[in-house]
Amino acid sequence: MPCVDISTNVSLEAVDTDLIFSQTTKAVASIIGKPETFVMVLLKGSVAISFGGNKEPAAFAEVASMGGINSAVKKQLIAAIGTILQDNLCVPRSRFFLKVFDTTAGRVPSKI
Repeated sequence: MPCVDISTNVSLEAVDTDLIFSQTTKAVASIIGKPETFVMVLLKGSVAISFGGNKEPAAFAEVASMGGINSAVKKQLIAAIGTILQDNLCVPRSRFFLKVFDTTAGRVPSKI
């Protein structure tokens, strides 16, 4: 069950957030290989963010998933979410940071 948490310093007041939710859900489900019904997307705007010492449009996102994460998937997620933010919020891909976490990585299987 992937969860995407996006924070940006861009105001969402005049933004079609439904489009961002839809595009992000579809992209993450497709890339990670999970059903869209299992993808959660959180979107927060007008967050105080400084990137590179200035407050121009920027974004930070986290993706947490129970499996389905590897190096190739991380690269695809960065590209896809970066494009969605650039197209919908005018956040340049160079001012976007993505943290990816697989909740099952390093877990010792239970013997129960």
